[in-house]
Amino acid sequence: MTKAIIGKKIGMTQIFDEAGKVIPVTVVEAGPCVVVQKKTVENDGYSAVQCGFGDIREKLVNKPVKGHFAKADVALKRTLKEFRLDNAESLNVGDVLKADTFEVGDIVDVCGTSKGKGFQGTIKRNNNHRLKETHGTGPVARQAGSMGACSSPSRIFKGKALPGHMGSERVTVQNLEIVKIDAENNLIAVKGAIPGPKNGIVTIVDCVKKA
Repeated sequence: MTKAIIGKKIGMTQIFDEAGKVIPVTVVEAGPCVVVQKKTVENDGYSAVQCGFGDIREKLVNKPVKGHFAKADVALKRTLKEFRLDNAESLNVGDVLKADTFEVGDIVDVCGTSKGKGFQGTIKRNNNHRLKETHGTGPVARQAGSMGACSSPSRIFKGKALPGHMGSERVTVQNLEIVKIDAENNLIAVKGAIPGPKNGIVTIVDCVKKA
């Protein structure tokens, strides 16, 4: 990848293009991100940079993390992410990546943590149908129903759609377009929706595969 940045999801709004067409966008506070560590082929076997985003109070950071930032002589940051950039060798510890790293029209992938929905039943979690509410099904219309044969194979096959924890997982939305950049305020407007709640941390990187 050639471009990457860490940001915070602000929320959704809409803007108008030159033709007056409404474009739904998600606004992301992208950066500033400070390079905290530089990894090289000689020392680590690969080339990458570790970036930090968001300030954090010193009392909330443990000693090993404090030492990591002290070694780089960089202010404490809440979020650390590593990116294998093509130009990682040209970046140095202390360099700052801002929203103007990207340009209007760039196609990007946005990764974040989806909203957690707790323990959910199989209907909401897996889009299963309800059971019939007649002829003996009883008060279990939203349950999973039959699990399969009893004597053979005497078990549930892996992959069976069952109730369980839903959401709060890493999600990547690909092929999103950047439609507006406010470099002064470090804001990027991305066309469409991105994962996570408001104030959730996301990463914006170059598109892996263009549509």
